Amino acid sequence: MEKTYITITHLDEFMASEFIKIGDVLTLKKQPNSYDDETILVLSEKGTKYGYVANSSGTVAHGTHSAGYIYRDFDQEAGCVVRFRLDDVAIAELISKPVQATEDSED
Repeated sequence: MEKTYITITHLDEFMASEFIKIGDVLTLKKQPNSYDDETILVLSEKGTKYGYVANSSGTVAHGTHSAGYIYRDFDQEAGCVVRFRLDDVAIAELISKPVQATEDSED
């Protein structure tokens, strides 16, 4: 089975750059809004907002897929594992077994 990688953006905006580490298991949660109906929020294991799955050609790292590409691959939540870190972004691998966030997140 081919691995699917995504770019996680806005880490600095949510101060996640200090906390996110290679190997972390994160939750992906669909959160469509009036600007983008394929928005995917990225949450820590405890439900803290860490960022978003990149969804534009300017933010999707080469070799990774956009939020729009993976949006139909899962119902409401999925999981990913952080594989690489680059300043304000992380590269993560989708995993087949979803993880559950323990706290509700806010916008």
